[in-house]
Amino acid sequence: MKSMVPKKPLVGIIMGSSSDSKVMHSAAQILDDFGILHDDQIVSAHRTPTKLEEYAKYAEKNGLKVIIAGAGGSAHLPGMIAAHTVIPVVGVPIMVYNDKSEKKSERFKFSAFGGMDSLLSIVEMPNGSPVATVGINKAANAGLYALKILGSEYPEIRIKLKKFKERQHQAVISESNEMKKTGLVKFVQKKFR
Repeated sequence: MKSMVPKKPLVGIIMGSSSDSKVMHSAAQILDDFGILHDDQIVSAHRTPTKLEEYAKYAEKNGLKVIIAGAGGSAHLPGMIAAHTVIPVVGVPIMVYNDKSEKKSERFKFSAFGGMDSLLSIVEMPNGSPVATVGINKAANAGLYALKILGSEYPEIRIKLKKFKERQHQAVISESNEMKKTGLVKFVQKKFR
């Protein structure tokens, strides 16, 4: 059977900074696992606002079906891209890592709000510019959500998603059977050494 899924990028993955790629690559990995091409770019809502508007036009012109936008801190990128396009946007709130700082001490490693600032900035979009939002650093879930959106148009993606869920189900059943057989203490010792 010939694939009905176009061999061109259907999902755009954008992030506000190169440091966000440490989280956002999980969305790309999920899409790769399903054979879905994606267009990946760095687009900063604050440092490249004209590029953000250009990207929205580019995404529509090139037939992207979903945009996954990851951002940390004030996390304006998902909402701003949603304001410029009718393409569904899935926001990924990112816990900011201060790894660009010259101070490498542990106390400067994470943001003061643990990613809640990003989560609230994305999830609390005003009426009229909705952004679907996943959990903090949950880019893989954003990839899966994008696949569900694509599955409404492409039945073969829907079939692959059903098989994926069945594999998840079977993995849990197998682990449960192993735990029942070995006992909880031995199971933990074996699994988490």
